Amino acid sequence: MTFHRAIAAVLMTATLAGCAQTEGQQRAGTGALIGGAGGALVGQAIGGNTKSTVIGAASGALLGAVVGSATTPQRREDQLCRYQDRYGRIYTAPCDDRYYNGNY
Repeated sequence: MTFHRAIAAVLMTATLAGCAQTEGQQRAGTGALIGGAGGALVGQAIGGNTKSTVIGAASGALLGAVVGSATTPQRREDQLCRYQDRYGRIYTAPCDDRYYNGNY
């Protein structure tokens, strides 16, 4: 029965991670899922009991969420790009997504 509860918890967490609004929240949720699974495996391999598995899963989920959130590319609103309109006038405005994606 414990195995079924663990599977239900993972599925519920994955469902909630899919409800994230921003890219940072999505990356943090995904990092927590991957980190929790990896931490559970490492905890089980090191300790070989339920307590170490739970500690490893919790530690891995926390670390995964922090790393996922920290590696989210930050969009700087104060970053200005130079543009030229069809009449040749040069102006500055906030950079569009092509700049941040490297497709400029």
